[in-house]
Amino acid sequence: MTFPAISTTPQLGAALLKHLDDQLRSADRMLDLVLRQARAVRVRDIEVVLSLVGQIQAESDARARLEADRTTLLTQAGSLLGVHGSAITIDAFCSLLDPASAFEARERSERLRGVLREVRDEHLVTRALMRQELAFVDHLVRLMGAGDDPNNGTYAPPTGPRSNAAPARQPHRLLDLQA
Repeated sequence: MTFPAISTTPQLGAALLKHLDDQLRSADRMLDLVLRQARAVRVRDIEVVLSLVGQIQAESDARARLEADRTTLLTQAGSLLGVHGSAITIDAFCSLLDPASAFEARERSERLRGVLREVRDEHLVTRALMRQELAFVDHLVRLMGAGDDPNNGTYAPPTGPRSNAAPARQPHRLLDLQA
C-alpha cells in the first residue's frame, strides 16, 4: 500500500524515536536475561534459573506496556494518513517525518527487529534445554520408583511388600561414589 506524503509532525517523530529507544532498552534487557538464563540452565543452577524466570516475566509485563504505547503511536499515525493503525508500517510512519528522523527511526526499527529475533532464538534454545533437563530429571525420578501410584503419578518411595504379586524391583545404582 502506498501512503501519500503528509507534512512532517515533529512531536510524533520525537515520540516515535523515544518509543523505539524504550523498546530497544527493553529488548536488550530481555536478551541479557534470556542469555543469563541459558547459561544457568547449562550449569544446572536452579536458583538462578527460577530467579530469572521472575525477571523475564517482569520484563515481559513492561514490554506489554510498551506495546500499548506502540498501538497509540500507530493509531495517531493512521489517523494522519487516513488508514487504520494496524496498516501502518515503518515506511508509512516515516512518510510523516522529516528525513533525518525517518532515517533514525528506520535504523532503530531494524536494530529492534534484530534484537527481538535474537531474543526469540535464544529463548527457543533455552526452552529446549530446559525440556531436555526436565526429561532427564523425570527419567531419574521414574528410576527411583515414581509413577508407581497410578492415582497421582507423584513420587512415593517404595514401601513394604507389594500386593500385586509382581516381583520386587531391584534398586538402581544412579551414582557409584567413593570417598
